[in-house]
Amino acid sequence: MLGRTHYAAEVNEKIEGETVTVAGWVHRRRDHGGLIFIDLRDRSGLVQVVAEPAQEENFRQLDRVRSEFVVTVEGEVKRRPEGMENRELPSGLVEIEPHRVEVLSEAKTPPFMPQDAESVDEMLRLKYRYIDLRRLGLLNNFILRDRVLMAVRRFFHDHGFLDVETPALARSTPEGARDFLVPSRLQPGTFYALPQSPQIFKQLLMVSGFDRYYQIAKVFRDEDLRADRQPEFTQIDVEMSFMTQDQILDMMESMVHFVFQESMGVTLDPFPRITWHEAMEGYGSDKPDLRAGERLWNLTKVVEAHVSWPILREAPFVGGVVFRDYQPSRKQLDIWTNMAKDLGAGGLIWLVKSPGQTRSSAGKWLSPEEVKELADAVELQDGDVLLLVAGEKYPSLGVLGQLRLEFARREDRLNEGWRFLWVTDFPLFEWSQEENRLVSAHHPFTMPHPSDIDLIETEPLAVRSQAYDVVLNGTELASGSLRIFQPQLQSRIFSTLGLKPEEIEEKFGFLIQAFQYGAPPHGGIAFGLDRMVMLMAGAKSLREVIAFPKTARGVDPLMNSPSSVALAQLEEVGIQIKK
Repeated sequence: MLGRTHYAAEVNEKIEGETVTVAGWVHRRRDHGGLIFIDLRDRSGLVQVVAEPAQEENFRQLDRVRSEFVVTVEGEVKRRPEGMENRELPSGLVEIEPHRVEVLSEAKTPPFMPQDAESVDEMLRLKYRYIDLRRLGLLNNFILRDRVLMAVRRFFHDHGFLDVETPALARSTPEGARDFLVPSRLQPGTFYALPQSPQIFKQLLMVSGFDRYYQIAKVFRDEDLRADRQPEFTQIDVEMSFMTQDQILDMMESMVHFVFQESMGVTLDPFPRITWHEAMEGYGSDKPDLRAGERLWNLTKVVEAHVSWPILREAPFVGGVVFRDYQPSRKQLDIWTNMAKDLGAGGLIWLVKSPGQTRSSAGKWLSPEEVKELADAVELQDGDVLLLVAGEKYPSLGVLGQLRLEFARREDRLNEGWRFLWVTDFPLFEWSQEENRLVSAHHPFTMPHPSDIDLIETEPLAVRSQAYDVVLNGTELASGSLRIFQPQLQSRIFSTLGLKPEEIEEKFGFLIQAFQYGAPPHGGIAFGLDRMVMLMAGAKSLREVIAFPKTARGVDPLMNSPSSVALAQLEEVGIQIKK
């Protein structure tokens, strides 16, 4: 076999006249006036090979190749004829005149061509993922992913972090998403769990004195899937000792700045920092998209002072979102009204300001003076629209936040750029309607806000945490917190979550015990690597940045998994399948 000397993209006018050997897949074959043209594709791009009939053996070899055949070509780099250049390719000014051609592997006609894959049904693409991955656009996602990982490792190495692997077989934890369980053959009736996070292990590493840890960790969660979720995914997992929250945020922000600069040549602005309360009040979301226009308006006090209509006046909260420079038709206003109802609002009131008048859908109940008070409160100008929602505070804010985002998307008002921010001071607990109990908003190892520790037993829903998220363009990119390191406080949190002393001992006794042998203050964070690369690449789904992903139903069409196993395998681990 001929050994490759150059990638396709390295063949250019700078090496004109030299002899090179290229190798790859036949991207396209064309016959023109007795000449055979081959576009040869490798992971770097395309290069053109041209053979004449006078080159008998080489012409014969190229005459029999078809799309996706694997070949090597040795030949001379020559200038393309004038007018035949392709300046969109690095190799577009030259071509290769073959001296020797080897067909290494023939190919059946693929179910789809790589260059046509984007228009092909996704299930078919995933079944033949090795063909789908030949797409240069998809390949570029993985080149970017590699650059991101190299930058991450370089940053942490330069800042004194140790790369430590934690176990992939651990015990099931009672908090968080469902675990993937692994039966133990040697301990019948017991199960490992694949890790949802290296959380406890990295805290134990801090107790061990490792001080600064990171890991590119594969984690597993048995949960319903979305475009930005997979049952197995990769985290940039980090933990640090003896650092304040501000120090951790500064360090991690520096890491993100370094990664974007090194992998994409992008210089980021400093990240704003807002509290969870400010995020919900201003944007109706704990992961606000700062590209989508101005903040929401809290009009509760304006209504109390100036509006007499009971529907608004007696509502616990009245909020608004303003669409600037927007003159909708009545049909469009009805669409927004129906959308608000679909999102859970009891109704929606609109105000439309145009020269000389301000119209309102509540004109029967609001006087012109009251309409003017509302319009003036949000600085409504001619050509602006105000949408009002009244009701319980946080559900109403959520509706308004969704309307804000949807308007920006529909009207192409999402500003360009990378809009990062930190969101801090999340609630420590939240009430689960499904489980009818308190649950951790982050996880049960999160440190409460020092000012709120006395409220843990008496007003748990009022307790703030020392937790923080990184948000990019409306997507949560990372989540972290300072951790509890005092055994008494950790036991109080477990008790507040409803765990009895014997349950705490059974499930977390080893952690409480470790804290009794000298635990440092510590905190950390975990970035979703797949999600980060997805956003950086402008991809629409995590499946475009994971080499062999699952479908939305958690299925791998390529390997046909999950699959049944032999009865003997089940008997070995003491499992029977209930039908």
